[in-house]
Amino acid sequence: MTLEQLRVFVAVAERLHMTRAAEALNLTQSAASAAVAALEARHGVRLFDRVGRGLALSPEGRAFLPEAQAVLARAAAAAQVLDDLAGLRRGAVAIYASQTIASYWLPPRLVRFRQAHPAVQVRLSVGNTAQVAAAVAAGEVDLGFVEGPVEDPSLERTRVGADRLAVVVGVDHPWAAGGAISSADLAKGPWVLREPGSGTRSEFEQALRRRGLDPAAIEVAAELPSNEAVLAAVRAGGLAAAVSELAAEPMLGAGVLRRAAFDFPERAFELLRHPQRHRSRAAEALIGMLA
Repeated sequence: MTLEQLRVFVAVAERLHMTRAAEALNLTQSAASAAVAALEARHGVRLFDRVGRGLALSPEGRAFLPEAQAVLARAAAAAQVLDDLAGLRRGAVAIYASQTIASYWLPPRLVRFRQAHPAVQVRLSVGNTAQVAAAVAAGEVDLGFVEGPVEDPSLERTRVGADRLAVVVGVDHPWAAGGAISSADLAKGPWVLREPGSGTRSEFEQALRRRGLDPAAIEVAAELPSNEAVLAAVRAGGLAAAVSELAAEPMLGAGVLRRAAFDFPERAFELLRHPQRHRSRAAEALIGMLA
């Protein structure tokens, strides 16, 4: 049984006339007759009675008609879904982003995407860099965004933006005046840091190694799971932290935190994709808006 056979059967059943049904379907009468005959032969039933020079539905044909109409309706609905997806009149894109990107860099870009494609649903999950990379590798999301190093060679990485870390302290901290900080001072801290696996933590530890310090040797007072929690701890006094400039800027601008004299290189924001997994139209459209 094919969709074409169903279309012919329904057209004939609705008109009870082979020639008119064939004309409606842009078929020859012989092609329409052959489709109905093939359907009847395949299933061993008679769908029409030939009454004189006309046609009438048999009991089997009357029972089959609503089922055939329902199948054709579902096929039409499925085709419409594909058309809508191709035209971005519907669809979804699942994103997993590390905290700095999800909180500060990505939101205005998602707003622009939503304005351009209001019928496309965007699902955003937030985690650290390691969690994002694992989700993309497993095919759990379409796109990942990270600011930390990713070791998985199966993932395709594309630079889409950048920021820089800053060491921030409270206004009464010894480093608040902006003087030079020795390696011994860095080791003593005390520090409040993001959790292991975060891009911010990895970048900070790399910076310490460049200064000849073992990250395991510094004094860490607390490990917290978000930039906001880290900044709140620093503001409470006595601690230093390394966070994204994007995250720290509001408190630095308000004067409730100070920036210490410790320079970091620029770090890239990267888009992660799995090159062997399907990329939906919605995901490709979002990527295009990031360029």
